[in-house]
Amino acid sequence: MIEQGPPEVRIIPLPVEGEIETGSDLARLALEAAKARGTTILDSDVLVVTQKAVSKSEGRIVRLSEVDPSPIAQQWADRYGKDARQIETVLRESRRIVKMDRGIIIAETRHGFVCANAGVDASNVGPGVVSLLPVDPDASAAALRDRVRELSRAMPAVIITDTFGRAWRNGLTNVAIGVAGIEPLRSFAGQHDPYGYELRVTIVAIADELASAAELVMGKVDGVPFALVRGFAFDRAPGGAHALVRDPAEDLFR
Repeated sequence: MIEQGPPEVRIIPLPVEGEIETGSDLARLALEAAKARGTTILDSDVLVVTQKAVSKSEGRIVRLSEVDPSPIAQQWADRYGKDARQIETVLRESRRIVKMDRGIIIAETRHGFVCANAGVDASNVGPGVVSLLPVDPDASAAALRDRVRELSRAMPAVIITDTFGRAWRNGLTNVAIGVAGIEPLRSFAGQHDPYGYELRVTIVAIADELASAAELVMGKVDGVPFALVRGFAFDRAPGGAHALVRDPAEDLFR
């Protein structure tokens, strides 16, 4: 008899036609996209949505023509051939500059995320415009979840994702910056591996792993702002991406 392994996990891309704009109803768009794929959103699903879609719908967009660069932004831009207005926007969105070197700014955002350019991004928003991170990504995730329930009675978990670089490793990956309805971390402390070894400090960033997996079907230029992760058994909880941010007292690299 063959033993049953872990359940199969399926990831369903939900493309959307046209541009997402300020005031767009993301829940309605996601439900319509699911219907177009011949499915619907279930309570047991994890709805993954890109930060860019959320930021656009919430009006977190800055026109660079309206930005007056500070002297430090202008100096940095002149030195490395950058747009001083975009540099100024990065500085305004930063709580702390972690590193400025070789034309790259690594900053800590007001949310506590450490990432390039404080999450300010010029991709997929049009010329002369940059997007900012949502003011409160966890609240945005919770609001999207509530709206899906209002329209469909389904109450999936919701993860808002953004693309981050990683120290010591090449390449980008998606991580969770907003979480609702799912416990973002899963601790294996106290459990035993097949050899009887007791796991002591193993904590898996479930929300980040789901965000990264979903990005495989969402892409960067394919117009897929949503994905459904189906079949993954997650722990239901209010959620919150703040749980994924390491406490400064435990940060060995500060």
